[in-house]
Amino acid sequence: MWHEIVYRVLSIINYAVLITIAIPLLLQIFYVLFFFVKKKTFKPSEEKGRIAYLIPAHNEEDVIYDSVKTIFDNQNYPRDKFDVYVVADNCTDKTAEYAKKAGAIVLIHDDPDPAHHMAAYPLKFGINHIVYESGKEYDMVIRVDADNHLHPDYSKYMNDAYMEGVDLARPYEGTLNATQNFYTKACALFYVFESRYGSRVRERLHLAAHVNGSGAMMSVRMLKATGGYDCVSISEDAEYYFNRLMDGYKGHFVEDAVIYEDMPSSFKDTLNRNKRIGSGSVSLLKPKFIKMFGKFFTTGNFSYIEICLSYSFIFLTVLLAVWLPLFYVYNFLYLGFAAYGYIELSMHTAEWYYTIFWNTIIIGGSILLGLFVLFGYLQAFFLVMTDYKKIGAKNRRELLSAVFLFPLFLILYSVTICIGTMSKPTWGRAKRNKSN
Repeated sequence: MWHEIVYRVLSIINYAVLITIAIPLLLQIFYVLFFFVKKKTFKPSEEKGRIAYLIPAHNEEDVIYDSVKTIFDNQNYPRDKFDVYVVADNCTDKTAEYAKKAGAIVLIHDDPDPAHHMAAYPLKFGINHIVYESGKEYDMVIRVDADNHLHPDYSKYMNDAYMEGVDLARPYEGTLNATQNFYTKACALFYVFESRYGSRVRERLHLAAHVNGSGAMMSVRMLKATGGYDCVSISEDAEYYFNRLMDGYKGHFVEDAVIYEDMPSSFKDTLNRNKRIGSGSVSLLKPKFIKMFGKFFTTGNFSYIEICLSYSFIFLTVLLAVWLPLFYVYNFLYLGFAAYGYIELSMHTAEWYYTIFWNTIIIGGSILLGLFVLFGYLQAFFLVMTDYKKIGAKNRRELLSAVFLFPLFLILYSVTICIGTMSKPTWGRAKRNKSN
């Protein structure tokens, strides 16, 4: 019958989809299974490099003073060895005034072009000023977001890495409001995964770390050699990392350098953040995917394949959030009707469909349960047990509730990223939810 042919064709397509999802998923399983590898540390250096902290800020008057002041007051680093720059980008509030009051060097960036209202342009403006116009000699620029706080030894650990020859590095990403509610707890565990699992294992295997977002360290020698901050997309941080990887610069993970940032505290905030991630990653990856594969075959550097596999999850969320639910609803309905004799059959017997029906439930259910246990409960539980302080909690009990609900957040994450791949969000002021 024609409907049996349709079922077979769709089943073959689904097998291809499952294989496509399984390949990058195996990489993530590998990172979880090798959680026990020892972290990389950098040799302490007596020599102290000069640091320029750079904060792009759009209407951040409620948090900018505190963020700047904590850098000056809390860093265990010679005060004459670092400055804080704030780029007040198209601000209509008192961001510039409060940043200056806290001690920052304030740069005013007014750009009326709506297409330029994203972090890339104030960052480019600020880096060009620091590297070429400030009249000061710096060794490194560290990008910080307006709501971030730094571990007291952050400068020290990034300097140690720089003095060992590191030009590009990412920190461990903790949170300011990890225990506020379910969303902040789940987001904290999700983003810490990349630091504690992925980044640590990559560093030990000598693969390039994924340098993106808050706390990224860029050496001035690298910035000068590559023409400054050459990024124009809404995912400018990932774009910069991709560009430098293509130039042969290897990103590193400085695990002891911890940066604490604000996590989304509602579905709306989570959706807005993931829309930016999804949209920006798609626009960034599409033109670079083939180039990355080409680099792997010409250099033999596995980092190029690894980054493609890791970021391919952005594309795969469409399959996870759209194809799989639709196919398996259809699959179980069709198998159920066929197995219990509600539709006419010609290619196979009802008993054959009955066997397939229950095999799919048993095998598929077992795989799904295993993934939920590994990626949901076990990885979240381990993070809470070992890294709760870095995550931003006072004790483990504050985060344990998130362990049981974490698999639900993974589903939410896939759906919201999927929405992002089909949208065009802009850079605007984010809602701040820091707890005291």
